[in-house]
Amino acid sequence: MDNTRPKEQSVHRLHIDGYASDGSGVARLDGMVVFVQGGIRGEECEVQLTHVGRSALWGKVKQIITPSPARTDPQCPYYGRCGGCQYRHMDYAEELEAKRIRVEDALRRLGGAEVTVPPVLGAAHIDRYRNKAQFPVSPGPRIGFYRSRTHQVVDVEDCLLQSEAATRLRRAVKQWMQTWSIPGYNERTRTGLVRHVYVRTNRAGRSLCCLLVNGRGVPRQSELVAALRQAEPGLAGVVLGINESHSNVILGEHYRTLWGEDFLSDLLCGHRFQLSVPSFYQVNPDQAEVLYAKALEFSGLTAGETALDLYCGIGTISLVLASRAGMVWGAEVVPQAVDDAIRNAQWSGIENVRFLCADAGEAARRLAAEGVRPDVVCVDPPRKGLAEDVVNTIAAMAPSRVVYVSCDPGTLGRDVKRFAALGYTLRKAAAVDMFPRTAHVETVCLLSKLNAKQHIEINLDMDELDLTDAEKKATYQEIKDYVLEHSGLKVSSLYIAQVKQKCGIIERENYNKPKSEDAKQPQCPPDKEKAIEEALTHFGMI
Repeated sequence: MDNTRPKEQSVHRLHIDGYASDGSGVARLDGMVVFVQGGIRGEECEVQLTHVGRSALWGKVKQIITPSPARTDPQCPYYGRCGGCQYRHMDYAEELEAKRIRVEDALRRLGGAEVTVPPVLGAAHIDRYRNKAQFPVSPGPRIGFYRSRTHQVVDVEDCLLQSEAATRLRRAVKQWMQTWSIPGYNERTRTGLVRHVYVRTNRAGRSLCCLLVNGRGVPRQSELVAALRQAEPGLAGVVLGINESHSNVILGEHYRTLWGEDFLSDLLCGHRFQLSVPSFYQVNPDQAEVLYAKALEFSGLTAGETALDLYCGIGTISLVLASRAGMVWGAEVVPQAVDDAIRNAQWSGIENVRFLCADAGEAARRLAAEGVRPDVVCVDPPRKGLAEDVVNTIAAMAPSRVVYVSCDPGTLGRDVKRFAALGYTLRKAAAVDMFPRTAHVETVCLLSKLNAKQHIEINLDMDELDLTDAEKKATYQEIKDYVLEHSGLKVSSLYIAQVKQKCGIIERENYNKPKSEDAKQPQCPPDKEKAIEEALTHFGMI
């Protein structure tokens, strides 16, 4: 046993010299990385260790010896307990620089790109900017947000990031549950009724409220509707979402309207959009306009060119690109979102856009059958980034430019490296602060093809390409990259397989099974098991 290693709960004086991807400060102790909750770059702090791993340490600020000029009062009673915000202890300028460093580091270290990221495009409003709230509910009832790295619900009366309408509607649901003894959902026992309270608002001050429930209906339905209507004068509709799955999925399998309308409309970039409950729509419309303007700028589209917008959702980026392109094709796998996209184009009178209900492979096949070769491909994937087959599909289409909109610098860096291997070089990047006070940041990258003599040709059998399964799960390398990016730990494929098997998500025989029944196989250490489980949760696998 190594008695020289630091012990949990021990206190050490450390210098904070950077930031981790989750907003924590980064320090060094005896050659090991220490992730310090609440630390700011340049500070000397007394840090109490909360977890000792094999190759990294975690701690929290116990006392500040030399405070940073950027340190501020969080002005939120839940800060440090609720997992929503990570940067309320520093001023906004320092937050933006922390995010810029994170994006640049991911593109350089994971993407292998020599790039300098300019100052992050910051927001004019850093509070009350979110147009969508998803409050988890647990027995009590407690309605709020998860404590950091747990599924323990912190009861939050008011969140400074959410609209005041969301606060009023949350309060009304809680009072209705208390009055009529409506049970909150218990994840462990899979019992109880109300799982989430969902509120979407638009720029005109109208709101849509949806209850996601573990059942086919709710008791005291008329009382619920009356309570919500009384609490929020701008309420447009009340929707019930059915979610009886034994998973962490938030949204429902089916929806029905209890009162009013089941959608909102909103204006973005001069276009009107219809938003149903499951529709993807950026939560900060002011910054979304900044983000999409940058994507349009990077696309360099001209009137004679064709663009393909993958993961187009309800068509927001597609309609923006259509203002410059000769033709835009949008592809999305969610049928309801495609219906919304078609309607949104009709509302705006835009005729040079078409939408396909298809994944990347199917979109490529259908466009190829029609003789369409896009000059620009734009992607705005979920946090897990692009499956490797999707990168191959895009390269096979041979667009001259790829515009990549990303909400996760880690998976963006990984995909930039994949594109580079196929002849697409990162030309420039811009970061947009879509989520002030949180560790999340959006990035837009322009990747362009090398000249015709240098680029790599890919022979891809479109008839055999099926990305459905590939997009549902992360590869072992993706899990390794995520763990390294977010915890500083290196994990083996064997350890990942062990954790997947323990979680019940491995359906094949362990490929690292010992040849002898008596052979001893290394077992995944607890700190790496925890980090792998966080990665599996991040990729929606558990």
